[in-house]
Amino acid sequence: MSFLRSFPPPGSAEGLRQQQPETEAVLNGKGLGTGTLYIAESRLSWLDGSGLGFSLEYPTISLHAVSRDLNAYPREHLYVMVNAKFGEESKESVAEEEEEDSDDDVEPIAEFRFVPSDKSALEAMFTAMCECQALHPDPEDEDSDDYDGEEYDVEAHEQGQGDIPTFYTYEEGLSHLTAEGQATLERLEGMLSQSVSSQYNMAGVRTEDSIRDYE
Repeated sequence: MSFLRSFPPPGSAEGLRQQQPETEAVLNGKGLGTGTLYIAESRLSWLDGSGLGFSLEYPTISLHAVSRDLNAYPREHLYVMVNAKFGEESKESVAEEEEEDSDDDVEPIAEFRFVPSDKSALEAMFTAMCECQALHPDPEDEDSDDYDGEEYDVEAHEQGQGDIPTFYTYEEGLSHLTAEGQATLERLEGMLSQSVSSQYNMAGVRTEDSIRDYE
């Protein structure tokens, strides 16, 4: 594969969490050979016996899981989905695909399968992946959790120092209801008025209020 290159394996300085030898790497259904998988805090790397391999940055990894479905793949493995493109592709073909995808804004996706000779190591591999992935949160997810609005200070408002939040009045609130919502509200109001009018004459019992109403 053209994207395979030679580089030193990650060590303790890069926060190596798991080193799994005799692990086969498969990209989009095509085997890349057997080598060693390195799960480090900085990146996920794989190197074959000749020293050629690749690295995956955690922000590009959208999904990882242990796959035990032998119908999907004949051997249990660590499945990793990456938002990137890998493989032997000429610059011309890549340029053509970029022109086609420019209008659709479709992100490229690559599927890696890491198949260890010892399948009992899959849980440790998955745990190491989770721990390292957690060190590289998606900035977009962080922004979505933040609340940019200002809190309403009740004490400051009572002292005349705070801004009064805007609320709908009853009529303004009704104007924002859909036709179906207005019909539902009218039906509920009708049921409520019937309930109020009947509470003084329940089971044929006449109360003082019902007598006064009758008089």
